[in-house]
Amino acid sequence: MRVLVVEDNAPVAESIRTMLEARKYAANVVNSGEAGLDHLLSRAYDAAVIDVGLPGMDGFALARSARAEGVQTPILMLTARDAVEDRVAGLECGADDYLIKPFVEEELVARVGAILRRADRPLVGVVQAGALRIDLAGRNVTYADKPVVLGATEFRLLEFLARNAGIALSRTQIVERIWDYDFEGSSNIVDVYVSQLRRKLKAMGASDVIETVWGIGYRLKAG
Repeated sequence: MRVLVVEDNAPVAESIRTMLEARKYAANVVNSGEAGLDHLLSRAYDAAVIDVGLPGMDGFALARSARAEGVQTPILMLTARDAVEDRVAGLECGADDYLIKPFVEEELVARVGAILRRADRPLVGVVQAGALRIDLAGRNVTYADKPVVLGATEFRLLEFLARNAGIALSRTQIVERIWDYDFEGSSNIVDVYVSQLRRKLKAMGASDVIETVWGIGYRLKAG
């Protein structure tokens, strides 16, 4: 497994490299957002660990640019910022998970392993709920035969809701399924992604497919 590490602090970067290589990952390290984007666009990586506080192009801009270019590499964002707004901003830019500095080796390696497992899950068949159709193998989503363009995390979230159409899912259930860990803190992350899904579906004429279940979470209409 090849992991790209984008970190401008040399001691931290070397520490991350050591942690990953001790677990048999091949780690490449670059120290700027521009170099990180170049690597993601020109080389194949199984995952990327990206620091937010990079000089020039920061981690948010790097993730956003990579996703805009079609890069699907799972991204773990590192941040020294503990504010919920900053963590949500990273996820909105296309990161699959985040980790707050300082961190311990076990947590970093566990988070990298989690995003790799999610990316490696075999997806076959089609999930359909009313006019919503999700082609798992092709990773295509249509509503009333109109294509809906989604990011990787948005796709997983919509798939989970569609597989449980008609069932109210709590925010905790959603986080544990989509992000693979016990979530400590605000559940805003779920609300952010549901809001993004609703906006994209509404543009295709589906304004009320995902319902809010007050006091619980969300439910996708069964038909």
